[in-house]
Amino acid sequence: MGGRRCVGARGDGGCYVGVRDAGMGGVYAYAAAAEIYGSETVTLGSTGIKTSRLAMGTGTVGSGHHSNQTALGVAGLSALLLNGYEQGLRFFDAADSYGSHPHVAEALKHVPREKVTVLTKTWSRDAASARADLDRFRKELGTEYLDVCLMHCVTEPDWTERYRGVMEVFSEAKEKGIIRSHGCSCHSIEALRAAAKSPWVEIDLVRINPIGSHMDADPDTVVSVLREMRAAGKGIVGMKILGQGDLSGRQDEALKYALSLGLLDAFTIGAESKKEQEDLIRRIGAAA
Repeated sequence: MGGRRCVGARGDGGCYVGVRDAGMGGVYAYAAAAEIYGSETVTLGSTGIKTSRLAMGTGTVGSGHHSNQTALGVAGLSALLLNGYEQGLRFFDAADSYGSHPHVAEALKHVPREKVTVLTKTWSRDAASARADLDRFRKELGTEYLDVCLMHCVTEPDWTERYRGVMEVFSEAKEKGIIRSHGCSCHSIEALRAAAKSPWVEIDLVRINPIGSHMDADPDTVVSVLREMRAAGKGIVGMKILGQGDLSGRQDEALKYALSLGLLDAFTIGAESKKEQEDLIRRIGAAA
């Protein structure tokens, strides 16, 4: 046996690998190779949450309850999410600040809830607001529970002390089954280092790409913190993989970098059309 290569696309966005068998006259036998594609099932750290390696981002240039994806409208973005689902993607990445809850809610009406992972984020920095957000988010998303809820865009070196109230609300919500896991998205190297050291952080959304674009620090510095997170069993989801467009002409390089680190459980990228989404899935398979 020997000589593996991709010999055909799978409907889930993966690929069939051909294994050349001398005993078969050099014919390639088909064998599914799910381990290297965007639709691969991964586990987020120690949470037990299983989902696809590629998350469907909904927040490109996202702020003020708007993003490039929400500009597609509820029908447009929900259709894009469902197209990804048909390609084997099971990870919906939303946020209050993107305004994408109604779009994700529409997509959730058409898939088995237990088959997808819903991640969202809150800007709340006090306990009362965080508790209210958890109730509102579930109503907006049309779901009884959230798989992952993150504190969005933490920057302070002492955030794990400063926002202890929010953390306690999330911990209580997890005990009640309102959320399955909690964590943060970091937007400074100091906040990232604090997250790495905090036992409370189960999942971290981390900015990473090979050129340091829109990142907390240079790639080597960030990678050193990610190794600490990995050793602690935290789930690591990469973002800004394409540098918010700065690597749009170097997508293959950026994807190879993300996959080669061996540190990311998953990563999120926001497509803006079915063509772009399907091209991304293809590129991930080729880059692996």
